[in-house]
Amino acid sequence: MKQYYVYIMASRKNGTFYIGVTNNLIRRAYEHREKLVDGFTKRYSVKNLVYYEIHPDINIALLREKH
Repeated sequence: MKQYYVYIMASRKNGTFYIGVTNNLIRRAYEHREKLVDGFTKRYSVKNLVYYEIHPDINIALLREKH
């Protein structure tokens, strides 16, 4: 059974936030922390996982990410 994660990462306390969806939270958090993917989180050093939710359906996770 697949699980999808809606997660929030932060650069620091009261810093820049990023909200995303993944099916592998450990891998994705590692990618953010080690700045392995170019883009927003690398540019703003968003690397601390501060919150996540688990959802059984990708569509529900995507809706939750947007709201």
